[in-house]
Amino acid sequence: MSEIRYREAVGRALREEMLRDENVFLMGEDIGVFDGAFKVTEGLMDEFGEKRVRDTPISENSIVGMGVGSAMLGLRPVVELMTINFSLLAMDQIVNHAAHIRYMFGGRVSVPLVIRMPQGAGNQLGPTHSHCFEALYLHVPGLLVAVPSTPADALGLLKSAIRDDNPVIFIEHETLYQEKGEVPEGEHLVPFGKAAVRREGTDVTIVGISRMARTAERAAQILEDEHGVSAEVIDPRTLRPLDLDTILTSLKKTNHCIVVEEGWPHGGVGANIAALVQEHGFDDLDGPVLRVTGADVPMPYSKSLEHLAYPHEPQVIEAVLASLGRKAPA
Repeated sequence: MSEIRYREAVGRALREEMLRDENVFLMGEDIGVFDGAFKVTEGLMDEFGEKRVRDTPISENSIVGMGVGSAMLGLRPVVELMTINFSLLAMDQIVNHAAHIRYMFGGRVSVPLVIRMPQGAGNQLGPTHSHCFEALYLHVPGLLVAVPSTPADALGLLKSAIRDDNPVIFIEHETLYQEKGEVPEGEHLVPFGKAAVRREGTDVTIVGISRMARTAERAAQILEDEHGVSAEVIDPRTLRPLDLDTILTSLKKTNHCIVVEEGWPHGGVGANIAALVQEHGFDDLDGPVLRVTGADVPMPYSKSLEHLAYPHEPQVIEAVLASLGRKAPA
């Protein structure tokens, strides 16, 4: 095991897959000469050249469209969009083309395309750079959706994504890029559709999405230390496919479920998971599935207001105690 930063794990995955398969190439704004907005692609243009690490114009619809076309012809493009908010400019290519071409062509054409996008609040980048849009892409059949929260999962899931013949929405949280974590040496693949149990517990199940899996772990430690509550924390890692079985297995032990996400509450990932748990695990529930979400507002620029607009440990703890019929201390 070696300890590396999240962004280094993503960069390592890209490099390893480019070495393994000459059909893998990268496209995106400033990913070459500038090494990427978050320095994820640092050094890759020097190593692989401009043919395989392509700086593109500022046109998300065109970038993704080129990715779709080259994937249809047998290449394995990895497209980087500078932030998930900008992917809205490419929704036609992502939804109407990347996601549906295999279906429309009767399975005769695949689109092995990966679209990498950072998201999330915490850097004072305002409402056009800071939102969490997992739910938008979770909604679309034909897409796979990954939301890794650790360096090891960022590495293993990205390598699996690049090798998959389906289009993958690969979402990286901006504030996780500098986080360190242990990563296995050698070949490391993480399968899609397999959740990770980050912490075992018996009183309540907390499902954390993307960065919120880390927040949930910290909240679980406080719950144990200060309230005597044993919380099990589950990180789905991928939302399409979703490992519902692991969540339901945990629910059988705990009989309580909290879902924590940074995105907006209406039509969110938490709403989807809560509905699925209600449908498939109703007999194991001793109370309603509770959701902890981001505020239902555009992301503020102000640091203090931004801090209030997405969940932290106290909100998770309050929800857990409410689920168990206990009040958080004033």
